[in-house]
Amino acid sequence: MKFRSEQGMLAEALGALSRIATSRNSSSPALAGVKLHLNDDTLVASSTDNDISLQFTLSVGGERNGQTLISARLLNDIVRALPNGKLTVDVGADSATLSAGRSQFTVPTLNAVEFPRTTPAPANPVTMSAKDLSFALNQVVRAASRDLGKQHLTAVLLRAEDTGLRLVATDSYRLAVRDIVGTSVLGFGQEFLLPSRALGELQRLLDANEEISIRFGDIEATFETPTMQLTTRIINATFPQFKQLILPKYDNKLIVAREALVDALRRSKVLAHDNTTPVRLTMGENGLRITVQTTDQGASTEDVDATFKGNEITAAFNADYLLDGVDATVGDEVSIESTEPNKPAVIRGVGDDSYLYLLMPQRV
Repeated sequence: MKFRSEQGMLAEALGALSRIATSRNSSSPALAGVKLHLNDDTLVASSTDNDISLQFTLSVGGERNGQTLISARLLNDIVRALPNGKLTVDVGADSATLSAGRSQFTVPTLNAVEFPRTTPAPANPVTMSAKDLSFALNQVVRAASRDLGKQHLTAVLLRAEDTGLRLVATDSYRLAVRDIVGTSVLGFGQEFLLPSRALGELQRLLDANEEISIRFGDIEATFETPTMQLTTRIINATFPQFKQLILPKYDNKLIVAREALVDALRRSKVLAHDNTTPVRLTMGENGLRITVQTTDQGASTEDVDATFKGNEITAAFNADYLLDGVDATVGDEVSIESTEPNKPAVIRGVGDDSYLYLLMPQRV
């Protein structure tokens, strides 16, 4: 097999493929590789960890058809290190040579026959705006758990609602809910749990596309653009009941400029940089005061202009989680609604009803 490709195009694809291939340890060397299959001027590059499969279809200058399997980490590192412009990949019996300009690397190949066969979900496709899905995933995936022992919390719930598609994620400390109004990719009452790791990777890959095609099968879901195909397993678990956590009305409401709050929280994180040191928000008629008190590294206080209705309240939150929620909102202003210091607070963008971020307080 032999072909020529633009270094930048191949590097971009290999970056995503290597994240899938190298994300988990496996006894199978094939799962640590990227499979390259050349047919004339079309190169199909694939990787999988048996839970997520990713495939790119790239236009190259083909010279000799064939297929090979190369270590994903090694191939990605080499291609990124080669100079910009055209590069050549020439695969022999048991090695591959990559060259560009005056640089050349020769690396061993793996047995491509051992690479698992991957197939997309066998269902009719539906389409939606890639931009809308990407933005929604960016807002929601951040709230999913990274604890692999809590499989149902490492997922994002996709559920059909009367108004469109709802995406929900929680790690039990925070909850993110995003509605994409007018999007009907699921049938009435349908819902699926998909791994947040797969959807986080998908979100990175959607920026250059206008539409995304989606297929939901019984055990897998597939997302496709003209050059990319990502297939992920559907998680068979029960997502937590979350609606009762969101109250119809809150006693206290603070409205603050979004950028001013983001900047203040980032400064506060100089001291509140771990889970044991929260930020305290004192919300009242004088506005917002953000304080951090540590046992050995001092303290910080910052006042931020804000309007407030209700009874003065002080609540403590994980600084990273709080900043995540504020950063995910849309608009110039953010509202923080609360009832009691030990009850969840709700963060929304003022004038935006499509996104909600609920955050549990910390005990101090």
